[in-house]
Amino acid sequence: MDLNASAKRFVLHWGEMGARWGINRTVAQIHALLFLSPKPITAEEIADALSVARSNVSNSLKELQGWGIVRVTHVMGDRRDHFESMKDVWEMFRTILDERKKRETDPTLHMLRESLAQAKSDGADAYTRQRLSDMLEFFEMMTNWYEQTRKIPTTGVQKLCKLGDKVAKLMGVVS
Repeated sequence: MDLNASAKRFVLHWGEMGARWGINRTVAQIHALLFLSPKPITAEEIADALSVARSNVSNSLKELQGWGIVRVTHVMGDRRDHFESMKDVWEMFRTILDERKKRETDPTLHMLRESLAQAKSDGADAYTRQRLSDMLEFFEMMTNWYEQTRKIPTTGVQKLCKLGDKVAKLMGVVS
């Protein structure tokens, strides 16, 4: 699979951004390649296009499937597995947010609740209890907001985004 200059630029940048987001660079590059591919492609084609080891491709594809943004598909007449990325960017990012919540936010909420309960029972100082309480309140509020907005269909989220600060002005929280 030959990549044109703009595709190479996107794949490389997506890899760099993935690294900044805590995602392995190759995983992010494979995702970018699959996102740009008009048809499902094999692991061998991915390895060739990105000049990475086939084993690295296999592990990366498993991770992307675990995130729910890449799936295996089959092509008539070819017994090999082919892979494709979600194409709807809105649903893709919503899926990623769901996974990040499950992997990062939910365990943090659990830890904060336990830590605050422990701080109250073991006589931690008032300052520590307040800091933990403030952090827990923030995480609970943001999680609640996320869960409410997650119920909004994609078209509604798009409309909300387009409104921008008009919503804040309507609420009287900005001028």
